[in-house]
Amino acid sequence: MTRPVVLVAEELSDAGLAVLGADFEVRHADGADRAQLLPALADVDAVIIRSATQIDAEAVAAAPKLRVVARAGVGLDNVDVEAATKAGVMVVNAPTSNITSAAEHTVALILASARNVAQGHAALKDGEWKRSKYTGVELDGKVVGILGLGKIGQLVAQRLQPFGVELIAYDPYLQPARAAQMGVQLVSLEEVLEQADFITVHLPKSKETIGLIGDRELHQVKPTVRLINVARGGIIDENALYAAIKEGRVAGAGIDVFAKEPCTDSPLFELDRVVVTPHLGASTHEAQEKAGTQVARSVKLALAGEFVPDAVNVQGGAVAEDVKPGLPLTEKLGRIFTALAGEVATRLDVDVRGEIASQDVRVLELAALKGVFTDVVTDAVTYVNAPLLAKDRGVVVELVTSSESPDWRNVITVKGVLADGRTVSVSGTLSGPRQITKIVEVNGFAMEIEPTDHLAFYTYTDRPGIVGIVGRLLGEHGVNIASMQVSRNVKGGKALIALTVDSAIPADVVEQIGAEIGADSGRTVDLED
Repeated sequence: MTRPVVLVAEELSDAGLAVLGADFEVRHADGADRAQLLPALADVDAVIIRSATQIDAEAVAAAPKLRVVARAGVGLDNVDVEAATKAGVMVVNAPTSNITSAAEHTVALILASARNVAQGHAALKDGEWKRSKYTGVELDGKVVGILGLGKIGQLVAQRLQPFGVELIAYDPYLQPARAAQMGVQLVSLEEVLEQADFITVHLPKSKETIGLIGDRELHQVKPTVRLINVARGGIIDENALYAAIKEGRVAGAGIDVFAKEPCTDSPLFELDRVVVTPHLGASTHEAQEKAGTQVARSVKLALAGEFVPDAVNVQGGAVAEDVKPGLPLTEKLGRIFTALAGEVATRLDVDVRGEIASQDVRVLELAALKGVFTDVVTDAVTYVNAPLLAKDRGVVVELVTSSESPDWRNVITVKGVLADGRTVSVSGTLSGPRQITKIVEVNGFAMEIEPTDHLAFYTYTDRPGIVGIVGRLLGEHGVNIASMQVSRNVKGGKALIALTVDSAIPADVVEQIGAEIGADSGRTVDLED
């Protein structure tokens, strides 16, 4: 019997190779050398890479037998996931391989910043004994603010508790009760800035978080504060941080990540009160070994046709043919729900009605959760880790099914209750022989709109002239409307305007529209990957 072929295109630990064992034919190639890589992919079933190998559309096309791309690490910047998905190739990574290393490096930078470790080290090696110059501060009794209580943020909190610190955190997608279980008080971003003696960043990098800590925020902090970033470069504005330290508004910083990498020249390097490292958060032997063994296990499962927990682009397990078209629809509903809510619900119901309800539709609950958390967390969300993300955030999830659906053959609703008691809902269906995706309800307002990459929803008091105002303002800012629908509960009551547009609406334009029409709420949804 022919053994499946696994191409190891970059260094893999002996432990990772041992996981593959004798069941596979293991080959090796230099993945960074395209002339060597592309021919080597011709007859392989799986390829294991790290960060130097580019698996793009060309590489996928060169591998007609390829079934799995395994990235021995967290990021997938060097993998064209869309091209792989179109070719039916599973993409897996090792999403938890480096979380312990990143958390420990965070604590190392906190301590190094507090006690001037790097500065004292450098001075002493230069022959200078400067005890008084490098007097530091204790952690005991200090307030540590954690921005983002995901896996790494939680590990940081656990590791800091024995130091006698008070832990506060900002995370709009975590329930206060869940944070309290970890011994952390959930507060607003402003409260973290005003109260914390140390601020450590553990947020995903997104349009919302880039520059989150900028000049304005650095005018709100204590002059004794120290900032730590082992998450993603660009979340802290490096120029603003430089100015704040230079002007004495910030006491110091520990920075592991930069807006542009590799970074060998930064104004921050001039400052004696800044400790820097070259993106070492995941750089431990243990993290590298974990990454290798995790992806090797995933490759072994995938090539055996079994369920793969760390698959980022496909769902394992048998799914009925009638249910499969509902997966991308339900995932979109989850993403729209999160955008409309602006936070994760305390309770989430996934309601499936119609003929499809006679099938096993549990996978739709997973698809909804995958969508709900896709734009919330840094790591890739899969059908396996989505329920764990919900559990970690204290979200109660329930699947509701019914064969009765008076208006549509099948309809799927994602409905949630937020922390303040508000309810948010969004429903969709697959219409006609071509199974066209349609949003048919938002917060009780009926509609029929095809979700494109860019959507906008405004709720306001029904009155004449609103459509004209919205169209005029979007036109003035060069945003083209693809479609627009208005729905209302009663004449002169509340109304909802739903738009699909050809490009993302800038945040200031969103606010301007809301102000001019007196909107109760205005939300945009960007489904573009």
